[in-house]
Amino acid sequence: MKHEICKVAEIPETGSLVAPFFGREVHVWRSGERIRAAANACLHFGGPLDCKDGTFVCQWHGARFDMESGERLEGPAPKGSRLMFLSTRVEDGALNYVWGE
Repeated sequence: MKHEICKVAEIPETGSLVAPFFGREVHVWRSGERIRAAANACLHFGGPLDCKDGTFVCQWHGARFDMESGERLEGPAPKGSRLMFLSTRVEDGALNYVWGE
């Protein structure tokens, strides 16, 4: 299965792009040469995330996650929790979600 999330040209150099994904949202951002995508959901209570100063911060309770590793930095999300990254691949100028290939 392959599903286009967004065009690579739409992804900002800093911060993130929030894109629709099967009725939900994902954050898409550049991490060095790599492009990452993760669910727009805090692992504490499912709140939406804001991209701030190299971290994702839950709008509801302030849990913070590292953009590079996805690790929880602080807040009420369980210790050891990580962002929910999507399996992606860049092809023909687009970032695609891929599964089962």
